[in-house]
Amino acid sequence: MGADNDSTFSHFILIGFSDRPQLERVLFAIILPAYLLTLLGNSTIILVSRLDPHLHTPMYFFLTHLSFLDLSFTSSSIPQLLYNLSGPDKTISYVGCALQLVLFLGLGGVECLLLAVMAYDRFVAVGKPLHYMVIMSPRLCMGLVSVAWSCGVANSLAMSPVTLSLPRCGHRRVDHFLCEMPALIRTACVNTVAVEGTVFVLAIGIVLSPLVFILVSYGYIVRAVLRIRSAAGRQKTFNTCGSHLTVVSLFYGNIIYMYMQPGNSSSQDQGKFLTLFYNIVTPLLNPLIYTLRNKEVKGALRRLLLGSREIGEIRAGSRQTRGK
Repeated sequence: MGADNDSTFSHFILIGFSDRPQLERVLFAIILPAYLLTLLGNSTIILVSRLDPHLHTPMYFFLTHLSFLDLSFTSSSIPQLLYNLSGPDKTISYVGCALQLVLFLGLGGVECLLLAVMAYDRFVAVGKPLHYMVIMSPRLCMGLVSVAWSCGVANSLAMSPVTLSLPRCGHRRVDHFLCEMPALIRTACVNTVAVEGTVFVLAIGIVLSPLVFILVSYGYIVRAVLRIRSAAGRQKTFNTCGSHLTVVSLFYGNIIYMYMQPGNSSSQDQGKFLTLFYNIVTPLLNPLIYTLRNKEVKGALRRLLLGSREIGEIRAGSRQTRGK
């Protein structure tokens, strides 16, 4: 096995939670409904933001992109995980593994930068409310989103080939439930200090720099909120910004733990559960956080549901009239 040429690899074996068969059954029963709810929740956010004219604002433009990212991110790994949990087959094709890695790195990087863009949007909304719609023009919003996508994709295209090209001396077993970069680096049979150092440097640019920007932005936001004399105005601002800050905390807490440290230093089992949380729990909670704490989204949902019911009643009445 050790003499195998890496170029002949047709598949990897994702060990995942296979050493705990009972846990696999429990995880399958939890993850399947959670994944379906994630699809439903994020799809609802996208549809409501697109269909309700009251939500055609920069904030909901960015929220739509965040929901699309969450949909794509969780769908890049959870279906494969569910397949592996449901039976003895733990394999993933080389192409499938490469695609998972590219999407995981790319979409994760885009989300880091998009959360920074959303923090800037809230900073402008709170700090300069009278000029908000002028500053956050459609052109600027599209430009900021394009930069986030471009940098995230560039990061993925830079690191994915390096990770996949590491010599593995025939080792096909990946001690994780998906083809994640630290897990793939650990399968290498060569010294990976240089690669890990590169990952750390890129993480500073993709992960820490946006986080610092978010914290600075919220420092200014808190100062601006404290100047608002109206208690209702302060409460509304805190609700809107609190939703975003909660999402940032969930997202960055896991990311920093996983990527801002050397690949072999953390508990592998702990890393699996953190990645699972990051992959399914965070995308599941994001729609709940934004809808439960946001009166505008709840109002838009109510308007759409009532509108659909009224249309149904009108059509039913029209059919009854024609029947007479």
